[in-house]
Amino acid sequence: MGVDGEDHQTTELDMDKIPEHVAIIMDGNGRWATRQHLPRVAGHKAGMESVKKVAIAASDLGVKVLTLYAFSTENWKRPTSEVSYLMKLPIRFFNTFVPDLVAHNVRVMVMGHIDELPAGTQKAVNQAIADTKDCDGMVLNFALNYGGRDELVGAVKALGQDIQDGKLAPESIDEQAISAHLMTAPLGKLADPDLMIRTSGEERISNFLLWQIAYSELVFVDQSWPDFDGESLKAAISVFQHRHRRFGGLVNK
Repeated sequence: MGVDGEDHQTTELDMDKIPEHVAIIMDGNGRWATRQHLPRVAGHKAGMESVKKVAIAASDLGVKVLTLYAFSTENWKRPTSEVSYLMKLPIRFFNTFVPDLVAHNVRVMVMGHIDELPAGTQKAVNQAIADTKDCDGMVLNFALNYGGRDELVGAVKALGQDIQDGKLAPESIDEQAISAHLMTAPLGKLADPDLMIRTSGEERISNFLLWQIAYSELVFVDQSWPDFDGESLKAAISVFQHRHRRFGGLVNK
């Protein structure tokens, strides 16, 4: 089900039913820029501002984890100039926004193959994690150089190594064992999103959190990511609140 881009200033939410973990596929930066007759990188810059707005809005609403799909393992296929710009965005973002995150008690977490990123990007990411480590409010979790299938391959390899090392019996592998080897494991019971949002009107998962979204509610929003803001987030959460989650059963959990 999609959500259009109209004004949602009157959206009212049940504050007792705020999703604990919200994941967002931030799509449409390039198309937004094209419509504005701007280069694609201008869309990515505008999208960075949306990250700031939405992160603070989510924190204020009481969301416990906000996971943002920032750069996928497939995004390396884009033009070199665009990839180079995307690699600089975390540096600009964290250099300007970490004080605001600390002020809102938000802790930064990053999942993905960080060691494969340029040195400057790695430094900015690790510094942001260090600067916010004492915050115990919302977790702002960036999926950076992340892919869902890649994550599952890594988990299978780790489980195989545990079996080879005699630490694990094959018959003891269960859902909990697999979840413990995924990149979301540090989130504990909050690892699986309650709500996944994708902007720009596209309706696909794009290799994001393939295991974790087994029972997530999916909301597809027509707005491009640079146009998505706190009110847009509230509108998507309102859609979530009007659904009945049964987790495969006949009654709500």
